[in-house]
Amino acid sequence: MMKHIVCFKLKDNSDENKNKTKEVLLSMKGNVPMMRDIQVGVDFLKSPRSYDIILQVELDDEKALDAYQEDPYHVNVVKAHMHEVMESSIALDYYLD
Repeated sequence: MMKHIVCFKLKDNSDENKNKTKEVLLSMKGNVPMMRDIQVGVDFLKSPRSYDIILQVELDDEKALDAYQEDPYHVNVVKAHMHEVMESSIALDYYLD
């Protein structure tokens, strides 16, 4: 099993926009079949170094990660939304022990 983690800074980090973005990310559940689990968190601290949203997805392996990156729902709905609302992002992919 592996985790795919992405932190996003949003152009508009209002609570309304963060909550809408959280719902878009969570909408992958049931729509992106290779995902084992998904968690989305919203930052409450709002410090200058904070990111606004964290996405954590569990997948079987790198092959599943590749399929996830190309999944039509992920690409056409979620990535399209994220590219519209995000200022920047960072990612980390690792295997669970």
